[in-house]
Amino acid sequence: MITASKNYELESVEMRQVYANTLMEMAKANPQVIGLEADLMSAISTNKIIKEIPNQLINTGIMEANMMGVAAGLSLTGRIPFVHTFGQFATRRAFDQLFISGAYAKTNIKILGSDSGVTAEHNGGTHMAFEDLGLVRLIPNCHVYEVSDSTMLRYLLLKVEKEHGIHYIRTIRKNAVKLYPENEVFEAGKGKVLREGEDVTIIASGIMVAESLKAADILQQQGIKAAVIDMFTIKPIDKDLIVKYAQTTKAIVTAENHNIIGGLGSAVAEVLSEHCPTLMKRIGVKEQFGQVGKLEYLKEFYQLTASDITSAVEEVVMSKKD
Repeated sequence: MITASKNYELESVEMRQVYANTLMEMAKANPQVIGLEADLMSAISTNKIIKEIPNQLINTGIMEANMMGVAAGLSLTGRIPFVHTFGQFATRRAFDQLFISGAYAKTNIKILGSDSGVTAEHNGGTHMAFEDLGLVRLIPNCHVYEVSDSTMLRYLLLKVEKEHGIHYIRTIRKNAVKLYPENEVFEAGKGKVLREGEDVTIIASGIMVAESLKAADILQQQGIKAAVIDMFTIKPIDKDLIVKYAQTTKAIVTAENHNIIGGLGSAVAEVLSEHCPTLMKRIGVKEQFGQVGKLEYLKEFYQLTASDITSAVEEVVMSKKD
């Protein structure tokens, strides 16, 4: 079990800087690593790469579907393409190319979908992806991750460089809450237990992990002991860990910065329905589109706060007693 900080402080480095610096490191060490951008180099900080090693970063312009096809072609020539754009463009807009030119053709593409969910803030509804995890989960043999801090992002980037196939990493661009020590290891299909508890299990991903830990602190004061799991590996998902904690606590709450349909909540519900039917409540976006706003306002509007998680936990814990 990892012991998470109770300070919940933001990291000093932005996630976009972690991506750009790690991609630069990989590209310098391996000339087969190629970054691809849909005119978002300044947004994700990869403009430094094009200045230093221009032959290893391609700006395809605002043509995301074409960019995915270019990545597939690069893969067929032995290159290792790392594709970045905002999550909705990497998935919703380029889905057919990702599905056919990518996965169906068994090519080797690493995708970073940034500005996840409400963290798109002022980019608004057209840029606020609440469906990207669900879309990529549908693609056979894809690996799907949602990162929660910079240590995890760097580790997974270095990891997927060495692994063939389609890997989708969902992230925010700005500063994340610090959760993990620098030497932490992250395995596909293995979630991270951040807090133990026997009354309820909160399974979260991305920015909702910190909110879940805050909720667990509130619940502790009420005498409710909540386990918290960072299920960063959405596909493959950690079935054994989910079942183990469902059997122990007999109540599950999922928390995600995504539609409750298709993402983490659906993935956990699928496991439970087949292996261990359990009382469950899902925190996430419900039949809504995105909108313009600041992060704290959006979290309140879509009910993605520690308070919302606390209320859901209280409901399922009460249901256990009925």
